[in-house]
Amino acid sequence: MRLLAVLLSYLVFFLALPFLLTHPKLRHGIAARLGFYPRDWPRLVPGPRLLLHGASAGDVLALIPLAREIKARRPDVQLVISTITNSGRAMAERHQGLFGAITYLAYDLPGAVARMLRRVRPNLIVLEYTELWPRLIRSARKRGIKLVLHNGRLSDARLGRYRWLFSLTGNLLLAFELLLMRDDDEAEAARRLGARELQIRVTGNTKFDNLDVEPNPATVAQVRAATAWPSDAPVWVAGSTHEGEEEALLDLFVALQRTTPALRMIVAPRYTERAERVMTLAVRRGLKARLRSKSGGSPDVLVLDTIGELAASYELGALVFVGGSFVPRGGQNILEPAARGKPVLFGPYMHNFADSVQVLLGRGGIQVASPTQLQRVLADLLAHPEHAQELGAMARDQVMAVRGAAAKNAGLIVELLKR
Repeated sequence: MRLLAVLLSYLVFFLALPFLLTHPKLRHGIAARLGFYPRDWPRLVPGPRLLLHGASAGDVLALIPLAREIKARRPDVQLVISTITNSGRAMAERHQGLFGAITYLAYDLPGAVARMLRRVRPNLIVLEYTELWPRLIRSARKRGIKLVLHNGRLSDARLGRYRWLFSLTGNLLLAFELLLMRDDDEAEAARRLGARELQIRVTGNTKFDNLDVEPNPATVAQVRAATAWPSDAPVWVAGSTHEGEEEALLDLFVALQRTTPALRMIVAPRYTERAERVMTLAVRRGLKARLRSKSGGSPDVLVLDTIGELAASYELGALVFVGGSFVPRGGQNILEPAARGKPVLFGPYMHNFADSVQVLLGRGGIQVASPTQLQRVLADLLAHPEHAQELGAMARDQVMAVRGAAAKNAGLIVELLKR
């Protein structure tokens, strides 16, 4: 049976090889994915070693606060991080000072996994979300390597899929020393899949620890000076907007200015190369508009075409709308403006940030179904600024309340290393 499973895994691999060699996110680092490393691959000094694995850029980003907390507690621990996609590797390289080495995860094949584990020699492996690779997990257990599931994400909707997988591989959850789950519902899903109570901890989501909750005063001052707006002018910030949203948002701004003439707007397109297009849309509506990178007078609408100033722009806003949510793009980061004490509005398409919606909805965050509803809510908040401030304070309190998972998880992992 074991031989059949091995042969089947190689058959599936060879059938998938053309796709793996041509997919833009997966075609790089083939040698490392097969467990072969160049001679100049970083030499890891003797000592405790952790392998952290996150599939993509978002997964790697959620591991960064954990890595910082582990290094703060145990500077002697070497961290190696693996990923699957090019964007995941690029994210890891942005924080390479934390890691002794960065690599692609080996394909889940017996030979590739064995070669990777011999080279990395981890004492403990941390797998992010639902990175349940059967060969890696079994090989780690056979070598006495401890396993931790981090930010565990197990939904009721996929229980059938996990049960089918476990019918082929055995219950992979039982191989883990710790299952660090994001919330009670996902912990319950782990129990329903057969996990033992002693394995499970509900510690929260470390992605919230990445939030920059303190503004950079210098950047805020620079953006404020660039607007040339009166200090008491109410500002509406539309952040991370996508094509198909700006037209409706600018129309709303024109309508809102009729009742609140002092209102000003900052639009930050998700992709800065679209900034000229957004400015053109504003000018067509009779608005004075200017790019952030250009000097000039005091515009009605400032369009951000710079990198790294969105958070500072949120600091200037009285109200914030986060884009990618009126078009089916799955939303954008709504916790960033909330961390700055702003009431946050967003549309119906938020499936990529469902956990953030759960944090804010009804507690400083307002989801609207349409631009028409958005206009009504904005008009009401502009008419009642004290209510807007209350919502903003509530939003910031929520953000502060969900932080801290990385410290909890690092403490548990460091204790596990001692066993």
